[in-house]
Amino acid sequence: MKTSFLQRKARYFLQTGTVAFILTTFSLMAQAQNRWSIEFRPGVNFATKKLADADLKTGFGAGAIISYRFLPHLGLYTGWSWNRFNASQSFAGVETDFEETGYNYGLQFIHPIGDSRINYLIRAGGLWNHIEVEATDGNLVADSGHGFGWQAELGLAMLLDDHWRVQPGVRYRSLARDLSVGSVSNAVDLKYISVGLGIVRTF
Repeated sequence: MKTSFLQRKARYFLQTGTVAFILTTFSLMAQAQNRWSIEFRPGVNFATKKLADADLKTGFGAGAIISYRFLPHLGLYTGWSWNRFNASQSFAGVETDFEETGYNYGLQFIHPIGDSRINYLIRAGGLWNHIEVEATDGNLVADSGHGFGWQAELGLAMLLDDHWRVQPGVRYRSLARDLSVGSVSNAVDLKYISVGLGIVRTF
């Protein structure tokens, strides 16, 4: 009889604990709703200066970002991006492509404008990118290796519904590296403005 009483007690505590765990889990999930987001952003890029002796033409690129909002308007982001520029003539030869690829990370601030569904967006952070030089035949001419840079971005976050928004924005990036072609090392400073449109899904 004592054993049966203990079994009932144990079953009661197990059931109560299970229910409490489930309710707590659902409560935390509800609180975390829409704190995460995934963004895909294509863009058009405009170099603001020469890359060593190369006049870069208008470029293009795309990237993906994952962000987490830990305060009502402040969050962290990290992502990966690829951007390409072409130059008719450069230290690396004729008709060469310059590709900047790598990772970005930082803080983002999103705040509504009045009572509208439009928010302003501010991002600032770092880069861990490298620059590759490719010839017209697709062969790799040079690779700078990864290094640190920085970026800043201003834009709008326009809500479409509870989970989707679009983010037109202007981004500035700066990355200084060394590119060696043959036995000659060239200090390059890639600076450009990127105009893009982010498509964002929150969850």
